[in-house]
Amino acid sequence: MIFLTALTLGAVGSLHCIGMCGPIALALPHGQASRWQQLLGTLLYNLGRVLTYALLGFIFGLLGQTISLAGFQQGLSIVLGIGLLFVSIFSSKKISSLFTMPDRFAKTWRKVSGAFLRKRSLPGLAIIGLLNGLLPCGLVYVALAGATATGHVEQAVLFMVVFGVGTIPALFAVTTFGKLLTVKWRQSLSRLIPVVTAVLAVILVLRGLSLGIPYISPNLEKMQKNGSMHQH
Repeated sequence: MIFLTALTLGAVGSLHCIGMCGPIALALPHGQASRWQQLLGTLLYNLGRVLTYALLGFIFGLLGQTISLAGFQQGLSIVLGIGLLFVSIFSSKKISSLFTMPDRFAKTWRKVSGAFLRKRSLPGLAIIGLLNGLLPCGLVYVALAGATATGHVEQAVLFMVVFGVGTIPALFAVTTFGKLLTVKWRQSLSRLIPVVTAVLAVILVLRGLSLGIPYISPNLEKMQKNGSMHQH
């Protein structure tokens, strides 16, 4: 259930993030490359982003696993869930500001990415994707909260990979068809982000309560014991 939410969060959020990442995707240097080379370049760009998300998932997964081993996984999941719920409900009107890139950072990003864009090479596209995954984005912060709450490095990495995969179709379509959604459509679709964030928040709280409900609120203590037995 939590991974399905990660996929949905990526898919819905990517429609809003087209406003920020779409121009970058449109600027990808294809030159006189064949159609297959263009598709390969776009794929490398998106895989670069997903790889960065996976690395971030690994880092935050270590944090979540450390907290879990200390016996606080349930509390962590509940706290993160309540925090996300608070953001989605009480900051719904201002939440869009969390998903925009600061002007100063944007200028620096354009200079750095421009250097790789001018090289017009496949490795350059992959590097642009890797760097793009590090852009300040509230959507990624929400995903990292969910990844941390899993309490396991492997699950955290998988969570971020699934989230990243969810963002690919929209950005891939932008690169393929060369069009951006209108501002009106993006604004309408961005209203779904607090909704998906709230769903993830509820799932994290239910997960932390460990009610023994399969897929929704599994017994975390039992899962930890089984994991320890498998390791031995």
